[in-house]
Amino acid sequence: MPPPLPQNLSSIDDGRFGTAVRLAISAGQSTLRYFRTNGFQVERKSDKSPVTIADKEAEQWIRHELETAYAGDAILGEEFGEAGGESEYRWIIDPIDGTKSFISGVPLYSTLVGVTRHGKPSIGVIYIPALDEIVIAAVGHGAWYSQGLSDWTRARVSQQSDLSEGLFVTSQVDTFDRRNARTAFDRVADAAYVTRTWGDGYGYLLVATGRAEVMVDPIVNPWDVAAVMPVIEEAGGRYTDWDGVPSIQTGNGVGSNGRVHDHVLAMLKPT
Repeated sequence: MPPPLPQNLSSIDDGRFGTAVRLAISAGQSTLRYFRTNGFQVERKSDKSPVTIADKEAEQWIRHELETAYAGDAILGEEFGEAGGESEYRWIIDPIDGTKSFISGVPLYSTLVGVTRHGKPSIGVIYIPALDEIVIAAVGHGAWYSQGLSDWTRARVSQQSDLSEGLFVTSQVDTFDRRNARTAFDRVADAAYVTRTWGDGYGYLLVATGRAEVMVDPIVNPWDVAAVMPVIEEAGGRYTDWDGVPSIQTGNGVGSNGRVHDHVLAMLKPT
């Protein structure tokens, strides 16, 4: 279990912040039972993306915990869709963000737990189970990082303002092709000092902790980025869609240290 939350943040939103951290860690650790084993089959969803028993069990457990603790809250998850609620809160969860990495035995997958209040992202947790790294945030209370679930330190984006000295990360290059934006990828990659496909939630964690300058997603769903937006912003960065709108609903995203953001947005525009 994690150490006590910094500055007694567990009480935020009637305990939802502390619950989000606990659920992300416990669900993420449950996926390790299957990681790098032969004990699961890979199914293909209607969009051809993979899913495993690890994804399903982790999300079902989170849903059960939320239905017990916050029965009035809505829930949206990647694997089991939407459950309505009458409160102002909505939980948006992705039990394994980076299932392709998971099934390949690559430790860069994440468990994402986000909370919106009145439709705006307010709490975010990005947990990397196989590396035991986590970054958490609540709007107005900062972003915090821990490795090995030891002491918390403030998570802060880098101060680099020149992308030619920075790291650009993305999840998969061919997703740019799927929106006819390969030239946009090429422009950003050419402008950056280093380009790597250390993507999904891990890429955003790298940005939030100052190890990468920008993460670009050509195609995302709300469960991919609901946790990300408060983490990036509370770490001092900026999260928007490709048009510069701060939204998790428009199907694409850019998370950066803020200093290179406008430069990257300009390169993502069609020519």
